[in-house]
Amino acid sequence: MKKNKITDVFFDLDHTLWDFEKNSRLTFETIFEELQIQSIIEDFIQAYVPTNFKYWKLFRNDEISKEDLRYYRLKDTFSLFNYPASDELINSISNKYINQLSLQTHLFPGTHELLQYLKTKYRLHIITNGFDEVQYKKISRSGLEDYFSTITTSEDINLKKPNPKVFLHALEKAKTKPEQSVMVGDNLEADVNGALQVGMQAIYFGEEDYEGWKTNQLIEIKNILG
Repeated sequence: MKKNKITDVFFDLDHTLWDFEKNSRLTFETIFEELQIQSIIEDFIQAYVPTNFKYWKLFRNDEISKEDLRYYRLKDTFSLFNYPASDELINSISNKYINQLSLQTHLFPGTHELLQYLKTKYRLHIITNGFDEVQYKKISRSGLEDYFSTITTSEDINLKKPNPKVFLHALEKAKTKPEQSVMVGDNLEADVNGALQVGMQAIYFGEEDYEGWKTNQLIEIKNILG
């Protein structure tokens, strides 16, 4: 990595800074308790995590709509452990989930320390495939707002990472160049390869095999970027 050239650092939000799995579980626990179906929470979460991942990939590839994502990830989850969930129940959970998810504020360890450090050396930005009505609330309620100069969501131009137009739009919005920028994200396809294909550099935050810059501890990015 040509550290001396980097002026702008772009972050993914969910699964990178904002602890999606933890916050999602807490949201479902609250909803299921309210609906008095808390006894199935463990079976539900076990089935939901991979199902949600599958449907987000379909959505990212423009194979399903936002409405289909929100409905079928729940319908299929309940089907996987044979729970008789009506459409009324599914739609109720879906609406409550969207309304309540952004109330959660758990971040990955080291998030604030890292961002405070980087903000003194770089301009910071977010690129997220999430929805406007949820992502901006997450950022604000989690105390992240003041770190970032720009926030780019997939709804800004109705496209999703790894589409190169998303990254080019974010770069233009940030008034910077790809060769001066690095992307930090947990998804090799959407974040890392998406950034590399437009000439940005990338840091992978996760556990999968990757030959480039990689870490599973956010605070280590201080050492990578310097």
